[in-house]
Amino acid sequence: MKKYSISLIALLLLLTSCGQGTQRVVVDCTDPVSDGNRVIYQMNVGAFTAEGTFKAAQQGLDRLDTLGIDIVWLMPIYPRGATMHSPYASMDFRAVNPDYGTVDDLKAFVARAHELGMKVWLDWVPNHVAQENPWVESHPDYFTKDAKGQMIHPHGWGDVLELNYQNEALVEEMNSTLKYWVEECGVDGYRCDYVSSPTIPVAYWQDIIAQLKSLPIARKVELMSETDITDRANQRIDSCGFDYDYAWNLQGSIAHLCRQGFSADTLKQICLRFLDKSSKVKNRRMVYLTNHDQNYNDGGHTLKDFYGDNRYGMSVLEFTFYGMPLIYNGQEIGDPDTLNYFTDAKVKWNLEDRKMLNTIRTLIALHHQQPSLADNAPVEFLTTSAADVLVWKRGPVVAVVNFGSKDASAVVANLPAGSYEQWLDSKTIGGDVDIKTVSLDESTGIQLEPYGYGVYVLQ
Repeated sequence: MKKYSISLIALLLLLTSCGQGTQRVVVDCTDPVSDGNRVIYQMNVGAFTAEGTFKAAQQGLDRLDTLGIDIVWLMPIYPRGATMHSPYASMDFRAVNPDYGTVDDLKAFVARAHELGMKVWLDWVPNHVAQENPWVESHPDYFTKDAKGQMIHPHGWGDVLELNYQNEALVEEMNSTLKYWVEECGVDGYRCDYVSSPTIPVAYWQDIIAQLKSLPIARKVELMSETDITDRANQRIDSCGFDYDYAWNLQGSIAHLCRQGFSADTLKQICLRFLDKSSKVKNRRMVYLTNHDQNYNDGGHTLKDFYGDNRYGMSVLEFTFYGMPLIYNGQEIGDPDTLNYFTDAKVKWNLEDRKMLNTIRTLIALHHQQPSLADNAPVEFLTTSAADVLVWKRGPVVAVVNFGSKDASAVVANLPAGSYEQWLDSKTIGGDVDIKTVSLDESTGIQLEPYGYGVYVLQ
């Protein structure tokens, strides 16, 4: 895989231009400077291509490599129950959805991802299985039951039945299956669904995570919990050993703010609370603007539905503020439609928002290159003269976003004086990716159009 050194290319371009004007810069095919600078991509195999197969998705890995993806999280790949055809209602955890292909096809997909330097995580659904699952007849002891001896539909989800982690045979079956996908198919980790389930003991997670991380294999196994550990009810999970959790409350708070009446100062307070809570948990955090739940559930909402004209500025926030950023398939082109993941509705790749794509491409390259953008590196807000403008600084990186509907001229207090590379300029990014040199200090008025943004790196 051919990789490019963004720092070197940017330097050469700047030297060639003698600091004058705007120059093209390569932002594709970049590698992260550390594991803390990675980007994760959520892929629904059935939605990612017209064919909806592992083989077709494998052909698309080159595009993700060009984009700069480091981890591909595959939504559940298992055969589905017939009631609702949900990918989260598994019929067999050791098989793959026949619509997607075969286990050998999955192995080939993983092998190709590894050739390109990407990791592959599977979506693991430990709490429940489809109500049509053969275990209902062959292993009824695998399921929790109510006082009347009836199997339980957790949360009232009528298409699934809850598994019983007090049953040693069930625990052994689930654990051996987790090891199977790692050892036999080469997967690198798991996104674990509904980790906050009260019926799965903390001791279970502690044990299986330790087992997976001690497997005699050359690569590191990682796990992400689908829960926000900063929630008081979920704090027990902080002791389990997960590598990442969801910044669930951050996304929910920002989306609510955008839909109920926006205030830049309120957004700042939301972010400060998030930083404070994040500093108190053991794991790293995955940050996101959308995923399969946000995009389709609760009536379905695109980025535009959630964030309106601030969806570009919020993308800047996602990639430069804190945590490991997630891209849900289609988000990189602007999230043009809601995707029914029960039917594997296809991403409409023809509806590309070039401004969003160029913004994401540039942000990934910057996130990869700058050690100060590592997922748990410090963040500092700087004071600005414009009420609708927020400015945050991480090492030499300064992000400036106008979240208001009017032009703004922002003077930033305590902005280090010097020559900056401007990696993002919302006024031009829709046309092409470029970089330019600008001089900034705390007396400079940074000009921003409505919902405009700029990202700068001090040289």
